[in-house]
Amino acid sequence: QVQLVESGGGLVQTGGSLRLSCAASGRTLSSLIMGWFRQLPGKDREFVAVMRVGGITYYADSVKGRFTVSRDNAKNAVYLQMNGLKPEDTAVYSCAAASSSSYPIDWRYWGQGTQVTVSS
Repeated sequence: QVQLVESGGGLVQTGGSLRLSCAASGRTLSSLIMGWFRQLPGKDREFVAVMRVGGITYYADSVKGRFTVSRDNAKNAVYLQMNGLKPEDTAVYSCAAASSSSYPIDWRYWGQGTQVTVSS
């Protein structure tokens, strides 16, 4: 059993920055693949970024160069640093976790989501 608790969402202006946090409990990050997803208004959930075991990261084309995933093993948490935010980034952002042994990745665990709103 894995629980994910998110925080850090809010309202920012175009060009601003936010850092989202996702604290995991139940299992250590060493056994998990951690991902970030977002759901834009009226749209299906889409992939944002992922950090695999060992710290290897991948990003959606829409956020490359602006968003960065990091981790803090001592806190068993992952973060999404979002810079250069645009109004089209407005969405509910969710973190997710999968077993490191799963392939294709099975996103079994999800956080509650946090709202990010970018005003123009």
